[in-house]
Amino acid sequence: MKKLVTSILIVGAVLIMVTAFRDRSTVSEKWDKNTTVNQVLSDLGEKPSKHFIKPTSEQIKKGEEIVKNGFTTDASGRKTTRVSKHYVCTSCHNIQREDPILSESNPETRLPYVKEHKIPFLQGTTFWGMVNRESWYNDDYVKKYGDEKIEKAHKSLRESIQLCAIECSQGRPMKDWEIEAVLAYSWSLELKISDLDLSEKDWSKLKNYSEAENPAMIKLLKSKYATTSPAHFYDAPKSKKDGYPNTKPGNPEIGKDLYDLSCKFCHQANGGVSHYILDESKLSFQNLKYNLLRDSHKSLYQIVAYGTYAIPGHKPYMPHYPKEKMSKQQVEDLRAYIELRSK
Repeated sequence: MKKLVTSILIVGAVLIMVTAFRDRSTVSEKWDKNTTVNQVLSDLGEKPSKHFIKPTSEQIKKGEEIVKNGFTTDASGRKTTRVSKHYVCTSCHNIQREDPILSESNPETRLPYVKEHKIPFLQGTTFWGMVNRESWYNDDYVKKYGDEKIEKAHKSLRESIQLCAIECSQGRPMKDWEIEAVLAYSWSLELKISDLDLSEKDWSKLKNYSEAENPAMIKLLKSKYATTSPAHFYDAPKSKKDGYPNTKPGNPEIGKDLYDLSCKFCHQANGGVSHYILDESKLSFQNLKYNLLRDSHKSLYQIVAYGTYAIPGHKPYMPHYPKEKMSKQQVEDLRAYIELRSK
């Protein structure tokens, strides 16, 4: 009898192990390079994020219209009022990949990447992969918007979308369905396994994981992309004449790329969002050089580090660049190009 009980227990244990392996195998076998990162994390036991939704094609369409145009149509087919009279989301945010290394937020490597892919070099973080992040409005943004606003938006993508509509774009509060539409469009831009820098060894390890390795596999995946968008502000140099210390002499070739992909994106005559126009004329560069060393918001050093603020009667403003979006060295590169073209 004792032998029978022991045999039954052994057989049961084997069946449990086989079943567990079959379940795990079935899950991992359905993954390929086009599987979303969120799906793999979910299969590995990660709890769904609070902003997770399964969007409809109609939601995605309306969300894309809001992001790109600032308005869409409501349930009755009527055109909605613009979220902002001054900006759309793509005034400050790309909707494509903008970093060659997804785990880094490095403006030095970002600039050649966006140049190659013909997209602008902007202050805001791209919508691409936004839903895969775990926090928004990080670090020094509390200095700009205050504890109360950041506390709501920091860990909530929905609240971040609303904060961006009201504060960043100086617009109206978005309705719940509009926020869900933007969220739906953002889910259409989520990361896929093919986007990650997984080696063949990493991929093999992932496909053949054991249940006990779930936490390690989740950690592996998240090490391949940024789960947060760091944002640290910096000041103008103490001496504008000397520029930023510990930087190399400015490279005007890099400065040209910054001027073309960043400055002119917002300050172009047709399609820009600023009334201050920049072009290829000598006058533009001479004006920039004239203001360079002045204690004025028109100075390159001031405008990059601090931006401008909305004031009564004139809500449009220029957002500043955190160091993760434009480095001090790049400011010196831009200065070098301005000084070269002003001659």
